[in-house]
Amino acid sequence: MESVGEFFRQVRETKGLTVDEVAAKTRIRSDFVKALEDGNFAKLPDQVFARGFVRSYARSLGLDEEDAIHRFVQSAGAFYEKQDERERLKVRQVEEERKRQANRKAVAVAIGIAVLTLIFLLSREQSSVLRRGTSELMSNKRGVPATKEAGDPSTHQDPEPIPIPAKSSDVVPPAPVKPVAESRATEPAGSHAPVVVAKPEADPVSTASPGTDGPLGSLAIEGAGPASDGQLALDLEANELSWVVVQIDNGSPQEALLRPGEKAHWKGQDQFILTLGNAGGVKAELNGKPLKPFGPSGKVARDVVIKR
Repeated sequence: MESVGEFFRQVRETKGLTVDEVAAKTRIRSDFVKALEDGNFAKLPDQVFARGFVRSYARSLGLDEEDAIHRFVQSAGAFYEKQDERERLKVRQVEEERKRQANRKAVAVAIGIAVLTLIFLLSREQSSVLRRGTSELMSNKRGVPATKEAGDPSTHQDPEPIPIPAKSSDVVPPAPVKPVAESRATEPAGSHAPVVVAKPEADPVSTASPGTDGPLGSLAIEGAGPASDGQLALDLEANELSWVVVQIDNGSPQEALLRPGEKAHWKGQDQFILTLGNAGGVKAELNGKPLKPFGPSGKVARDVVIKR
């Protein structure tokens, strides 16, 4: 069985119609008509739209629509099966990437906690060493030996005896001299000299707060702003699954499959021509200003022209 494109071309040429005439009659862009006849399904939009093109083309030529759809399935079935497989593969890749990002965040959090714990332990150890050094320094300044306590009997020295003359009647005995201690450390155990004991200082407490640039920092996401230099800026945001085909000015059509929550942004000079597979599934803004809905949910909106 010949392909659907060859079948359409033969019938069209037999009836003496041009591609532009078929495009005007079916309201399908001429490049889509040409791609359908050439079997270039990659240039066509999603399979749902392509089926609609086939029905419109068959209707304009007076052909049986079901037979045309059957030929289309036979010709394009393998292509769209591969496209569906690529789409499923893309979804799996997105899920795997999300899992990898979650794992990286968990590892970053664990590393951050380990670093903070290490800093806290090192800070405590440094504080303990500093306290010990301060205590030893204060003890040395007060003249207290590190190995002997004040009042140790081994540190006392007996005063030297004062010589007495042979005859006590000839020499007046001098007044007794009291021994003078060299330092507080050599005073007798019974002495009432005050002993100063260094009071240990309290442990310093250090607090650390995580910075905003760490692995748990919030992330910020910005939308597209209004266009500059006189350009037109079109922003679409999907609240339902929708296929979108957009032609910017006189350029080639661009297509995208938008899932709920996804956004698309285009810039142009004069106009945009939209085809939506789910007219109520997207919200649109032109240069930052909301546009009216294109239609109800689940309906197809074709060749919607958006100008200044």
